[in-house]
Amino acid sequence: MSRRAYLMVVGMALCGILFPGSAFGLTDADVRPNVLVIMVDDLGYGDLSCYGAKDLKTPHLDRLMSEGLRLNEAYANCCVCSPSRAALLTGRYPEMVGIPGVVRTHDKNNWGYLTPDSIMLPELFRREGYRTALIGKWHLGLEKPNRPNQRGFDLFHGFLGDMMDDYWHHRRHGINYMRKNEEEIDPSGHATDLFTQWSVDELKHCATSQATFFHFLAYNAPHSPIHPPEAWLAKVKEREQGISETRAKIVALIEHLDHGIGKVLETLEALGLSDDTIVVFTSDNGGKLRYGASNGLLRSDKTHVYEGGIKVATCVRWPGHIEAGQVTDFRALTMDIVPTLADICRVPLQHEIDGRSFKELLLEGGQAQFEHPAFHMWLQGKTKECMRHGDWKLVRDVAGTPFELYNLKADPYEKQDLAAQHPKKLNEMAVVLEAHMKSTQSVPWRRPF
Repeated sequence: MSRRAYLMVVGMALCGILFPGSAFGLTDADVRPNVLVIMVDDLGYGDLSCYGAKDLKTPHLDRLMSEGLRLNEAYANCCVCSPSRAALLTGRYPEMVGIPGVVRTHDKNNWGYLTPDSIMLPELFRREGYRTALIGKWHLGLEKPNRPNQRGFDLFHGFLGDMMDDYWHHRRHGINYMRKNEEEIDPSGHATDLFTQWSVDELKHCATSQATFFHFLAYNAPHSPIHPPEAWLAKVKEREQGISETRAKIVALIEHLDHGIGKVLETLEALGLSDDTIVVFTSDNGGKLRYGASNGLLRSDKTHVYEGGIKVATCVRWPGHIEAGQVTDFRALTMDIVPTLADICRVPLQHEIDGRSFKELLLEGGQAQFEHPAFHMWLQGKTKECMRHGDWKLVRDVAGTPFELYNLKADPYEKQDLAAQHPKKLNEMAVVLEAHMKSTQSVPWRRPF
């Protein structure tokens, strides 16, 4: 029996003694679940063994996928890091909250600034009594008021910036962005191991204090630079004879990451929290091929709006509520995840969001596919953009070039451009996409001086 279930039984028994015949006993509807969202960084769609990888082993993530609902048609809101994180935490298109591109250290290469009026969903969970924590990568602002503690998190223990120049020394451009809340810290160890341990520590704290939690664990791995621990790299090379150095390094980094996630999930179980906790796993975008990642048969990779840049491995687990072993082709975006969690946890959302809840899919095993078009864009000097509506996908991956058109049901790997064969469909979709792109131009994204 889980800790929460035990407390429920004790509470009901006490109420029965103290208030015979009364309705003061706890029920399932009175208890909100905990939430653990695990987001990894640049994981290729083909880089889990349960997604078809033959040269790597990810037993913990494979098990997690098998214990819940796996979404084979899950999409990141963007093909790069910051926008997808903004989408996750606001439930909105990232370009509508000031994050159309990557938040970086230097203004000349920075493409995002959270709008002051953007509402972060962890803030709403906190208002409902949740303890909110971010462990790992933030990447949505380097200075106040756009740091995690001002944006809804009781605890921040991690890295403010984008990528680390070194997984062991945790610097970016020579700047230390490691923090515990507002305190600059300089821990020793591999970043994946640090984030794993800090996550374990926070879960133990929540168990001891009996706090209901919203816990966001955001790893840097397997983002470049590809720095696996030597022992993990040696193990891969010994097992996978003939593997290239590039591929061996990212396989080792992913296997090391899987091991860390396994520790976190084992901690949940040891603390008696597994049955009371919804666990979500996803990636912020697809893998980067030049660093050895695999997106399976999907076209292209990170920084592109073809499928390899935006389709991501995703699952949701909640024992006793979400049937284990399910696989679905229901399409959902990053921005749909936290609104869904809010719906399940009865956290009211009374402001405008773009994400939709797929609670019915999770808890009842089926739901009608969202019918609205979905947009993906990335700004870095010029934009890349695409739009998905039903089976059709409109793509402009290079600014100023003609639109491409694909039918993903017939052509999931985007091999046949149908723009010339279906000009009416192309024009209809282009009007909608360009209207969305125009609407984003009124949203400020530059850092104020």
